[in-house]
Amino acid sequence: MIDRAHKLPLRRQAAVLQLSRSTLYYEPRPVPAAELAVMRRIDELHLDYPFAGSRMMRDLLRGEDIVIGRERVATMMRRMGIEALYRRPNTSKPAAGHKIYPYLLRGLDVVRPNQVWAMNITYIPMARGFVYLASNSKWLLTVMGSAVRGGVIQAPDGASGHTSCWRALGVCGVP
Repeated sequence: MIDRAHKLPLRRQAAVLQLSRSTLYYEPRPVPAAELAVMRRIDELHLDYPFAGSRMMRDLLRGEDIVIGRERVATMMRRMGIEALYRRPNTSKPAAGHKIYPYLLRGLDVVRPNQVWAMNITYIPMARGFVYLASNSKWLLTVMGSAVRGGVIQAPDGASGHTSCWRALGVCGVP
């Protein structure tokens, strides 16, 4: 967007784009490998202790001989979008003015492909950072019809979830 070789001065280019001039000179620095290692460990600890805030996380890291302050842990957690899970007051009361959307699949018989779609997004730690994976899937719920029993996905006829997926692909085709 900003062309340093253009005859229009940088100051004017920034004004046209409604940018502050300091953004023209900002050079992002890469995150050091040591900091990425600490962030990865915070992520792993958060999976084990989702209720841990920055103070408890600091203590857990210090127990592993990682010397770090609470504010630094809080900054890293904020950067990764991690926060402690705990009960907040009045969570079941809707905020005033918020619309409550109806559940559109209640009572609907799903009998054909492309009738129902599902969206999922997940966070994946990588070797040098983090990515978000979003997937959009179409499901034929009557064929999938799976229920979780004892931590294992099973179809109503007792087949494994893996078999149900293959059956659904056979009926619906590959997306």
